[in-house]
Amino acid sequence: MPRSFEPYRKKHFSPSFYKLYQPVVRILPETPVLESRGDRPLQMTFEDELKALIFFHLEEHNSGRHLIQVFKEDDFARKNIAPEDGIEKSSFFEAINTRGLEQLEFVFQKLSCEASNILPDQHPELGELVAFDGSLIDAVLSMTWADYRKGSKKAKVHIGFDLNRSIPRKIFLTDGNGAERPFVNKILSPGQTGVGDRGYQKHALFDSLQAEGKSFVIRIKASTTKTLIKEHKLNPGSIVFYDAEVLLGTVENNNQTENSVRLVGYRVDGVDYWVATDRRDLTAEQIAKIYKLRWQIENFFAWWKRHLRVYHLIARSEYWLMVQILGGLITYLLLAIYCYTNHKEPVSIKRVRQLRIQIQNELRDSDSSTDPFFSKNINGIGYMQEPNRTLLMINSYLEN
Repeated sequence: MPRSFEPYRKKHFSPSFYKLYQPVVRILPETPVLESRGDRPLQMTFEDELKALIFFHLEEHNSGRHLIQVFKEDDFARKNIAPEDGIEKSSFFEAINTRGLEQLEFVFQKLSCEASNILPDQHPELGELVAFDGSLIDAVLSMTWADYRKGSKKAKVHIGFDLNRSIPRKIFLTDGNGAERPFVNKILSPGQTGVGDRGYQKHALFDSLQAEGKSFVIRIKASTTKTLIKEHKLNPGSIVFYDAEVLLGTVENNNQTENSVRLVGYRVDGVDYWVATDRRDLTAEQIAKIYKLRWQIENFFAWWKRHLRVYHLIARSEYWLMVQILGGLITYLLLAIYCYTNHKEPVSIKRVRQLRIQIQNELRDSDSSTDPFFSKNINGIGYMQEPNRTLLMINSYLEN
């Protein structure tokens, strides 16, 4: 989208982009105010920062410099995404490295709640399921805070993922060596069922979760010592070959569970799975189904990295990395709401590409438009000068 010679004669507005962005507009009035830390006014408002992050992930920009260049040379980005008076590289990186994290965390939590209310529950009979897992982010040696191993720097993102609706709900960031188990209690709420792989096996954790009213379905090592308390009846022809009440670990090694757990063993494609749980209200086959659903978080990480460039770093501080990750999560939630609202489908790259193409087509169509709403008026004041320009544009185009 080249820069026009008479930018104010074109509206350069995409209704599709603002359909995607609309849920944020409802949240912004409640968002904590981003204030300047000194006498100098902000070069970027929080809405400017949020739009920039969404635009960065949606359009697959290669770097922060790429994004700044687009702000200057692309009509749509300059008039709808960038700060009203434009922004230079130094001011942009200063802003995103030091401001906006509190506001982004607020928007993410609000938006995840809204998405949870909009998206259908795919597994109501299984209860509220939350997968937890960590994913490493390649860092550079100058990111000294991101300890991993000699000659290598990595950060790790820990996510709580709603398996009923396939959306992220909670996020934490550590260095690459950050342990994953301590985040289970932070991610899970009472009444929820946490789903994890063998990396989360810790018998003391199983006891504490039961004491706190938090359920779990966690795969354990086949070699784990099991003390049988009671066997449950198996269904003929089922994939389940073991279902019993047991104690895990041993007294001698000081790692035996204080409370018994239900242990389900099943076989799929020649692989045996051993899953510990406290969900005694479900069949063994349903427990196996719950653990299978855990792969959704693996698929999410892979899709998120590949198609939204979330781990394509544009800054090196721990603060900014969290800002960038939250921007990617918010973009994903917006896409999830958009895809379901408009297509009754989950997020897919097909629909994301379709949205990108639709935005481009709308901008091409706008090149021939001289809609007076988007032109300067006789006094030289255009919509860019209106205090609620985003809301004004959305109400104008999306009222119906």
